Amino acid sequence: MLYKVVKLPLQVLKILWASPNTIMGLTAGFASVCLGAKIRWRFPLEFYGGGITDYFQRIHARHGSLPMAMAFGHVILGYSEAALDITHDHEMVHVRQAERWGPLLIPAYLSCSIYLKLRGRDPYLDNPFEKEARRETERT
Repeated sequence: MLYKVVKLPLQVLKILWASPNTIMGLTAGFASVCLGAKIRWRFPLEFYGGGITDYFQRIHARHGSLPMAMAFGHVILGYSEAALDITHDHEMVHVRQAERWGPLLIPAYLSCSIYLKLRGRDPYLDNPFEKEARRETERT
């Protein structure tokens, strides 16, 4: 019983700590709805298609890699509904990272990517946040 009493306030604190990232995701998600994206109402909230697909295709044209999904706090943006299904476990690791790192996650992630790029390494594959997500999803 004590575990359940402690668990709820702890989850609320995690949601609040991740909320700056979640607000970014909600802003991008709802803006994309205006451009044809759809919403999957669950936790975390998911948006896919429409403007998100267009944005991911621009990333692909610029960098040569096509993202399938991205997590921002308790929001996941996906290329398509199928992409959300495929990447769900991986993106949930990023959701948990947002709960741990809060508003520091995005600056830390980007700083790691920049550092790796300057050192001649892959800013995505060698990023410790991505390595953790791959490691966690390989276990399941």
